[in-house]
Amino acid sequence: MAKKAKVVPLRARTPPRSPAANLLKVTLQDIRPAIWRWIRVAGDLTLRELHHVLQITVGWTDSHLHEFEIDGTRYGMPDPQEDIGEPPLDEQNYRLNELLQKGSHAEYLYDFGDGWRHETVVEDEEPASRGAPKAECLAGARACPPEDSGGPYRYKELLKAVADPTKKRHRELLEWVGPQFAPEQVDLVCVNRVLRGAGSIRWRQRRERFYSS
Repeated sequence: MAKKAKVVPLRARTPPRSPAANLLKVTLQDIRPAIWRWIRVAGDLTLRELHHVLQITVGWTDSHLHEFEIDGTRYGMPDPQEDIGEPPLDEQNYRLNELLQKGSHAEYLYDFGDGWRHETVVEDEEPASRGAPKAECLAGARACPPEDSGGPYRYKELLKAVADPTKKRHRELLEWVGPQFAPEQVDLVCVNRVLRGAGSIRWRQRRERFYSS
């Protein structure tokens, strides 16, 4: 399904609660051992910008649709051509410090087919530091599953088959994931390199260059 995205002016809003940075614990649901990331993000980022941060820090390629749910409200990329059901609110129009505070929970759903659900918890807040990056991955465990691997259950089966030469699909799946597949590794240096410039117009335009308008 083609992505629909258009950079629009932010809606009028009241001043944010505080210029704090949020410390987020992001955990991919229904996977054991857990795949998780600990991220510091500026409170003035929009949900659209958080989407990009999550794609980078977890390891996805932004190849599918996504959606946030916070306190029962859905935020995402409304499709003007979609007339089935209530559309989500436009994620471009909401900043983190309007919706989240210490203790808040959000769910980030990526790939409606595979159904990758990310539990996102604001574990703490800290004062914003001048010159600090808008987004930084502080820690994490285990690599992101490959795109189109079928969701949590099928990913478990994939890991078993790749690790066991006696499995029927071992060779096929080993070739599919490729020689660089390392499910237990997280390269924080690489992740933070890609996060540089987060929150800037240029960074966002680079991330959204393949979005359709």
